[in-house]
This record gives sequence, C-alpha cells and structure tokens, in this order.
Amino acid sequence: MANGRDRREPSFETPETDAGALDFRLSPEDRAGGRMGQKRASQGGGASSPRRAPRTKKAKRRRGGGSILRRLTYGAVVLCLWGIIAVGGVVAYYAAQLPPIDQLAVPKRPPNIAIMASDGSLLANRGETGGQTVALKELPPYLPKAFVAIEDRRFYDHFGVDPIGIARAVFRNVTNRGGLQGGSTLTQQLAKNLFLTQERTASRKIQEAILALWLERNYTKDQILELYLNRVYFGAGAYGVEAAAQRYYGKSARSVSLSEAAVLAGLVQAPSRLAPNRNPEAAQARAELVIAAMNELGFITPGMTKTALGAPAQPVRQRGAGSVNYAADYVMDVLDDFVGTVESDIVVSTTIDPAMQSAAERALVDELDAKGQKFNVSQGAFVAMQPDGALRALVGGRNYETSQFNRATAARRQPGSAFKPFIYLTAVEQGRTPDDVRDDSPVNYKGWTPENYDRKFRGPVTLRNALALSLNTIAVKLNLEVGPKAVVQTAQRLGITSPLQANPSLALGTSEVTPLELVSAYAAFANGGTGVIPYVITQVKTTDGKVVYRRPAGGGLGRVIDPGAVAMMNEMMHNTFVIGTARRAQIPGWDLAGKTGTTNDYKDAWFMGFSGSLVAGVWLGNDDGALTKRVTGGNLPTEVWHNFMKVALKDQKPVPLPGSEYFQRAPADVPVASAGELPSGAVPRESGWIQPQPARHGSREKNFFEKLFGL
Repeated sequence: MANGRDRREPSFETPETDAGALDFRLSPEDRAGGRMGQKRASQGGGASSPRRAPRTKKAKRRRGGGSILRRLTYGAVVLCLWGIIAVGGVVAYYAAQLPPIDQLAVPKRPPNIAIMASDGSLLANRGETGGQTVALKELPPYLPKAFVAIEDRRFYDHFGVDPIGIARAVFRNVTNRGGLQGGSTLTQQLAKNLFLTQERTASRKIQEAILALWLERNYTKDQILELYLNRVYFGAGAYGVEAAAQRYYGKSARSVSLSEAAVLAGLVQAPSRLAPNRNPEAAQARAELVIAAMNELGFITPGMTKTALGAPAQPVRQRGAGSVNYAADYVMDVLDDFVGTVESDIVVSTTIDPAMQSAAERALVDELDAKGQKFNVSQGAFVAMQPDGALRALVGGRNYETSQFNRATAARRQPGSAFKPFIYLTAVEQGRTPDDVRDDSPVNYKGWTPENYDRKFRGPVTLRNALALSLNTIAVKLNLEVGPKAVVQTAQRLGITSPLQANPSLALGTSEVTPLELVSAYAAFANGGTGVIPYVITQVKTTDGKVVYRRPAGGGLGRVIDPGAVAMMNEMMHNTFVIGTARRAQIPGWDLAGKTGTTNDYKDAWFMGFSGSLVAGVWLGNDDGALTKRVTGGNLPTEVWHNFMKVALKDQKPVPLPGSEYFQRAPADVPVASAGELPSGAVPRESGWIQPQPARHGSREKNFFEKLFGL
C-alpha cells in the first residue's frame, strides 16, 4: 500500500476535462511524473496514451477573458429581460387605469357658436373652444406643415412614439444644444389633450404613450393632425387653430399668411409666454425658428422663407372697448329659448349692425372719457333698435374687458322723468289732449312735496309744454288724476316687465327698469302703436347649412296704442326737441321725439329718443350708486344720443314720425325755453285735437297681457 504521499484525491472531472484543469488537482510529484511521462511519450517510449501539451500563460489569459465576456453578456441579457418584464408590468399597471381599449373613443369637441352681424361678418365666438372646427384640406398647406416642422418633424415616419426624437431631445438637453427639448410627438400631445390632465408625471407620460399608439392604430396621420390642430390650446381661451387665428389676427385660419402660421405653430409650446399680443418679440423669435425648420425640411422655398422673415406677423389690436361682446353675451342669454342644448357647431345670424355698434360705443366712451371725471360719472349703457324691435346696437358698459356686467339688459335703475310718457299716454287715452291746461303749483300729498328741477312754478301750462319741460308737479298731479294703477298697466302693455309700484312717486320714475325694456316700450311710439318684443336672433343653422331656427314674421305684441293717441304723444315728445330739455339733440331734416330723465338725487340720467326709423336710449351713472355732479338727461345723455344718431341716420332718407302731420309747431315768435324754464306767454294755439279712444285689444291680446303681466 502506498504511503500518504502517493495517495491521490478523487477527481470529479469528466473525461473531457482538459489537462490544465487536471493538473490543477495533482500533487507536485504527480505533476512532475506526469511531465516526465509526457516527455517519454513524446520520445516514443511507453505504452500509455499521449497527454495534451499544457496551455501557455497567454492562452490561459485569453481563455479567462472570454469567460468574463461571456459572463458579462449573460448578465446583460438577463438584466435586459428583467427590465423588459418590469417595464411591461409598469405599462400594464398604468394601462389598467385607462378605460378599456375597446371602449375608448375620441371625446366630442365642445361646440362653437359663431355669432354673426347683420352684414354676415363675425361678431364673436362663444363656447368652450372659442372657434369653429376646420378641415385640414381647408387650410393653406404651410399651416399644418409649420406645426410638423417645429413640434414633430418625424410625424409621418414614427408610430406614435418616436424613440429617435426622444434620444435627440435627451442629447440636446444634456449637451444644452438648442435649448430645452421635449420628446413628445404630435400624437402624444393630442392624446394628452384628448384624454389626460396637464400634470407632468411619469405615470401620465406612460399613459400618454399608450394612448398615442391607440390613436395611430385607429386614425390616419392626416386625421390625427386635423384633430390636433382643432384641439390644441393657444392661450386667451382659444382652443384650435381657427380660434387662435381669429383671436390674434382677426381672420380665419384659412387665410393666415406664412409668417402668421409660423407664430401660431410656435405658440403652442408656451401660450402665455409667446402670445403675440403680449410678447411680440418672443413670439417673433420663435416664429423665425419655425420658418428655419420649414426651410430645412423643404416645406417652403428659400423665396418664401425670405418673404416670411422680411414681413413679420402683426397681431390685430382690439379696437375700442370691446362692446360687441355685450351684444354677444345677450345673444347667448336668449339662444336657449330657440335652440335648446347645442350639440354641434352652429352659426347664429343677428340683427346687430357693426357700424351702429361701433358708433354707439364711440359716442358713449368718448363722452365718458371727456367729461366723466368732471361730472363724476363712470358708467353708461346704450341700446338702439328698429321700431319693430330688431336690436341694432347694444353697449352694456364703458369697457367690456374691465367689466362684463351688461348694464343695458341687467341693470335696473330709476328712469326719472323718462317714465313720464306712460303717465301722459294714460291721460290721453282717458280723454285729455296736449292742449289741456294744468296748474304748475306746489304739491303736497300726505306730506310729500315734490318740486320742479329749477324749484320754480309757472302757473297754467298745457300738457304739451309740461311734458316738454319735464315739470314734476304736473306729472304728479296727472298721475294721481288718472290713477297710478292705470299708469302701471299702460307701461306693462307697452313692454315694461320690471316690477312697478303703483304709488304717487311713480310719476317721477321711482320704479326701476332696464335700458332695454324702456327703449322697447318707446318703440311703440316710433312704429305707430304696435308693442314689440326686442329680438336679436334672426336665424340659427349648423355649419353644414341645416336651419335650426328661423324667426317668424311678426312676433310682436300687436296694437297697444290707438293711432290718435300715438299722434298726440309724438307731438308732445317732439316738442321736447323744439322748446324743451332735448333741444341740443336736434338733427337737421329729421322729425325726432323723446324724453329726458333725471332722478332727484342725480344718481341716474337718461335720454330716450326716436325717429321714424330708429329708437335709441342712453343711461349714465355709477355702479355703486354714487351721486353724479348734476348730470341730467338734458346734458351728457342727450349729447351721447345725438352723437350716435347723426352717424346712424347720416345715409338714411328722413322718415316722418307717426301722426306728425298733426303736430302743433311752436309759434315762430316764441323764444325757446331752457330746461326747466317756460317764457311767459309761450302757450301754443289751439290745435283742434279729435278726442282719442282708449286702445282696444282683442281677446287674444287681452289674454296675453293677463298671462304676462298678471292683469
């Protein structure tokens, strides 16, 4: 038996184990013996099988290096597989938070309401988007290409998510080349706008990518681009390229120039910072990048590039106080009565005349700018309509941007003496005439002692001159004579819908009304006695031409004043322009009639006036009820009215007032009175008025009034 030194440890190597590995397990003696045996075998001696030559150190190093490389490769593959599994798990998790793919659908775009003027021009857009939907084929080719060039130049090549674009953005961000870059495609941006919130989180980005893949699978590239252009936000409440073009350039997206298209494309990156009307320098710098990108990609020619860079886009500047928005707001207030819920884009045709709207705004704002501070008056309202009730201009305040409250339709204020025609009409319908005389003397009704504007009394005065000079004492006496309840019924019959208090002070206009309803009531005098319901909408149709609503002919309240009474009232209110408080509002060649109004404490000042073709009313005052510095209906409101009417009637042929053939003109030798004064002996001659009959109403009209006013 061999001694311990000759003992060999058992080997677990397979027969294929190489010599090097075997040699590693032998004792030094065995290794020496083995080498000698190998040498003898190489020299031809012995009968044992030859052994392979030992590996050199270089071979061993090469073998060790290959083993490390294989191990690293194997580790990388395993890590990659686990990474894919992890990413897949994360994607699956966030995908599960989305609605089922088979139930997914592009949300319907909120409808737009295009409000058109009487001449077909656009007044305003209303709705959540601020503009209509436009088809891709309707746009100039360079407009969508501008968005592709600056936002996603590989739009037509990727599958919704662009790895190359992401890598390029990461590289530029790391190397700080070209500013901070984003890797989202147009499809991803659309997915975010359609389905997700604006939060910037990893989960939202993952869902964005999933939804982008869904969009690419279900829509063509052009469909995706069209959806994007109609949904992306451009700032200032404008969603979609049409709304943005109207907002910033006052034109349709179908008509924008290349330089304007470049600004719009650059704007979506940061709408508030790059708005051309707020930061034109930054907007233009961004537009130049867009144009350069379009040129680089061959979307535009060098000549187009040079032209666009040489003629930067100029945003439209809003003119005036934006009063057209008051009219648009009123359209929206009444639209539900005709079309109900709006499901798709519609076009609303209105009666608003752009020229008259502009003239009304200018007359009101210019007067307040020039004299508002001096007279401590800060606000106003203006309404103009045709005698049939069609609104032609509506200004609800001094500046829409600073205050959207519509004083023309929603503010109830005391009309003062502008309410007196309803008292005189009631008296005429009960048998009085303009030549009837009443005593201008002190009044004391249960301790209430109203006075005239100038605190003077004139003795006997005809009703004609009492109304023209706006004498309070006679109005109060006449109100008590005919009965306040009868006056309330008269006013309601003509269209006043605000609550009226049937009391003695009603004669001085203490019950509040809106400018719109007061002008509407005066329209009955201008049209010969027909009550009107003011209207502004003539037609509503969808963008493809389907008529949703068309205003029927007529639609008024029917006859509410007897023709004879209309003639008397118009004669008396015409006298206001001849000897009374509205003399400064005269327009040569035109028969005009109307009435001023001032509250006792100078809080409110009015003027209501009309020709045979147009009725208009003005209110001036302060929202907080602060007293003006003696603003009366005969000064500032009359000036506003006159400045408007001379523009509105300039190109019209004069139209006589109903009943004007019976007017009693002031004698040529009678001097004209100032407001609140009547020269001695200025009572006009007898006019021989025929006794008028109270207005008669058929059962249909009577039932209507009973239902509407509770009579």
